[in-house]
Amino acid sequence: MTETIIKVDLKGSAYDNDKIHNRWHPDIPMVEKVKPGDDFIIECMDWTGGQIKNDDCADDVRDVDLTKVHFLSGPVAIEGAEPGDLLEVDILDIGTFDDSQWGFNGFFSKQNGGGFLTEHFPEAQKSIWDFKGMFTSSRHIPGVEFAGLIHPGLIGCLPSREMLDEWNKREKELFDTEPERVPELATLPYADTAHMGRMTGDARDAAAAEGARTVPPREHGGNCDIKDLSRGAKVYFPVYVKEAGLSVGDLHFSQGDGEITFCGAIEMAGWIHLRVNLIKGGMEKYAIKNPIFKPSPITPKYDDYLIFEGISVDEEGTNHYLDVHVAYRQACLNAINYLTKFGYSKAQAYAILGCAPVQGHISGVVDIPNACATVWLPTDIFDFDVQPNADGPKVELDGSIDLPLSKDK
Repeated sequence: MTETIIKVDLKGSAYDNDKIHNRWHPDIPMVEKVKPGDDFIIECMDWTGGQIKNDDCADDVRDVDLTKVHFLSGPVAIEGAEPGDLLEVDILDIGTFDDSQWGFNGFFSKQNGGGFLTEHFPEAQKSIWDFKGMFTSSRHIPGVEFAGLIHPGLIGCLPSREMLDEWNKREKELFDTEPERVPELATLPYADTAHMGRMTGDARDAAAAEGARTVPPREHGGNCDIKDLSRGAKVYFPVYVKEAGLSVGDLHFSQGDGEITFCGAIEMAGWIHLRVNLIKGGMEKYAIKNPIFKPSPITPKYDDYLIFEGISVDEEGTNHYLDVHVAYRQACLNAINYLTKFGYSKAQAYAILGCAPVQGHISGVVDIPNACATVWLPTDIFDFDVQPNADGPKVELDGSIDLPLSKDK
């Protein structure tokens, strides 16, 4: 049987597990060692380390401590890996724990993380999703069920010292352009809640003070939130330190492209079965700067979509030059407004776009001044007809059901 090399206790604290860390730093000690060709299983806590509960109150989302996340299992040493190599990682399988058959989606409050549409959804809300085999549904969002495409939101290798210094320099420069912004422009190192794995003493304290936060994707991979990195996917990671230092976490049962609510997938605890190999000198051979991957051959089969367009003209009518961020935002808002005509609240519609296997596309970036982005909403996830027709939308949903909203303190 395949060995589980990292185990987690969902009832315990992530800080008590020395095979977990929540910062990126080249000196974090390896916790296990494997050889090229080996396959192994790694267990993962949910990205918050158990801060979010399976209930009907969003106070925990409002109060979540985002300086603690993400809790990652690793780093795992790969024998023979050297800087400049490519680490080939096959995702052989991935799944839920038998005693944790649920996940959560949340909107962070504007004062604590925000999200893609935080100006429209400034208060914390959440939805709980129950798993039934490969399918999921939510008591907070009626009329929807879909197959999950389980994947790691976050996976990557340790950075080199030079890379860490570059990350901290450029992100601090960005932060300093608007230091009072809410939410902030970048999440800078924060030692107080750092979990540095097996590091101790002065070395641990020094590393914690400069360890990179795990929030953004970077050159090594990290928090890329790519929903197609599921069973059967293959990823090629650049190696920046000796023995690579592979870590993984932030497992998602399902997610729409863009993970637009920030806590935007169906977040879960679970396990992942990996196999590793090396391509010596692969970074130079293939001009690799960021990871590349081959997607999973096993995906939910949804063939019928409603596709919502957005252009780079914002809510106030201001035209932006070929801005795909504004265009995708408008496409999402258009889809949300459409779904409200079938009885969903705007919050429920927002959660659907974050959780369901929605596709996002950059559809045009050359026709000045407007970029065009599209959101592809699969129609088969609904148990009623959501397509336009001459009779207008038929509302069958219970309007008394909505997402739990956090209470004012």
